[in-house]
Amino acid sequence: MKSNYSLDDLRCFCAIVKLGSFKRASESLAMPLSTLSRRIRQLEKDLHLRLLNRDAHRVTLTHTGEQYYKRYCTLFDELNCIALELSEDKEQPKGKIKISAPIYLGKHLLSDIFCNFLLQYPEIQLDLRFSNDLIDVEEQAIDIAFRIRNPTIDDWIVRQLKFTRNLLCCHPSQIFEHITHPEQLEEFSKITCIGLVPWQLENQLTGEKCNYQPSNLIRLEVDEIQMVTYAVKKGLGISYIPDYIALPMIEQGQLKRILPNWQSEEQTFSMHYRDRKNMPLRVRLFIDYTLQHFT
Repeated sequence: MKSNYSLDDLRCFCAIVKLGSFKRASESLAMPLSTLSRRIRQLEKDLHLRLLNRDAHRVTLTHTGEQYYKRYCTLFDELNCIALELSEDKEQPKGKIKISAPIYLGKHLLSDIFCNFLLQYPEIQLDLRFSNDLIDVEEQAIDIAFRIRNPTIDDWIVRQLKFTRNLLCCHPSQIFEHITHPEQLEEFSKITCIGLVPWQLENQLTGEKCNYQPSNLIRLEVDEIQMVTYAVKKGLGISYIPDYIALPMIEQGQLKRILPNWQSEEQTFSMHYRDRKNMPLRVRLFIDYTLQHFT
């Protein structure tokens, strides 16, 4: 049933009772005394009930007014607490940030950011959701989403952080110097990572493009890039590995690059978030911290 009275008028009523007078309530509510009196009269008129007894010296509750006050004062106290907590979201670095990120990129590019940020802001908590699937960020109430090669999110801001490429790699002892084109890989053992096929390659000298689909002699198919690199290090076959993982391992002699003129096109690693205008302080701090790190 629709209420025929104003909750805001009830809030005024509770303020009068709590503070003990119309004058103190009007000061607390930043409302003219005449306006406050008029609103209480309107509330009693709407309810068809008398809530307050007024005389020249004091204001007291009627029996009905006492019942209303007991019911509603707790409600308004709770609403005031909620308003205070929401205000703190804008002013204090505290609370939880819900973040989604790809599994392997999250580990290799973001782990230090996550941990160092938490050390700097001890009252902030991170809820990290690692997945290589394209999750519904709205349904899961994600605050910040990190993505690679994926479409943007409607009405979200996109900040590019890094460009990556995928390289063809093998065990250092394997010899592939006679190979000149990706199509010649068909006769060799391969390791594939779900989500990273086909192997999209471009010749850096000629501009020729080749989308190579591994279909023969696949020794291992896995959905986790660490297992892929481990298998390549063990000499099980060739694979297509992101440069932020492959290059340090090549420098250390753990992997070797084959077909060095061939690599994937640049892929954008980006951070996505909602409009900054109504953003909690904790989220804004994390965004600035991340941008500073990549800058």
